[in-house]
Amino acid sequence: MNNVVLETKNLSKAFKGITAADQATQVIKHLNLQVHAGETVAIVGASGAGKSTLLHVLGGLEKADEGSVLWGGQAIEGWSVRKLGSERNKTLGFIYQFHHLLPEFTAVDNVAMALRIGGMAKKEACQHAASVLAELGLAHRLNHRPAELSGGERQRVAIARAMVTNPKAILADEPTGNLDQGTADQVFEALLQSRKKHRSALVMVTHSMELAGRCERVLRLEKGELKPA
Repeated sequence: MNNVVLETKNLSKAFKGITAADQATQVIKHLNLQVHAGETVAIVGASGAGKSTLLHVLGGLEKADEGSVLWGGQAIEGWSVRKLGSERNKTLGFIYQFHHLLPEFTAVDNVAMALRIGGMAKKEACQHAASVLAELGLAHRLNHRPAELSGGERQRVAIARAMVTNPKAILADEPTGNLDQGTADQVFEALLQSRKKHRSALVMVTHSMELAGRCERVLRLEKGELKPA
């Protein structure tokens, strides 16, 4: 049985210069990657190496110049915008360095939104969202808006939002980068435990070798290629 949930085949992407005479910068070069169900993968590398770009291409948020991205064995190239959005909502969860919560909505409404987009009724979506928030220690914060939460609490809400659809994989870009060390450790542990409960794979971009070392596989992106760190 093939348990690869996320894959790239011969993936390449370059950023073109401002003028025609400028040389393009190759940030991803003929890259092949397989992420298996439930595994944790950390991607490290120097600033500007293209780690976030790779994550965005994996998530279908940016297009590659060459090669393929596959979700559950299906190549996403050629999908309509509508299909891409629908499949992304079911397949992937995203966590960023900044939480990107909607300030006018409560924690539970922020988390429930992904389910509502998928067509779930409001009452059911809010009940499920509340359950996931409770898993992350936020049962007492369901009706608080982002401005009323601490930095660590906001990031836990962001984790809950990513987990609520039971995605096959979580893509996390510096998920604790805005937090102090103690809070970062707690939030990252919450992320690891939550994704384990939901059986989601995790692909995380980070500058922290300490956090990376808590993942099963650590890869370094260097000169467009991924190598064991």
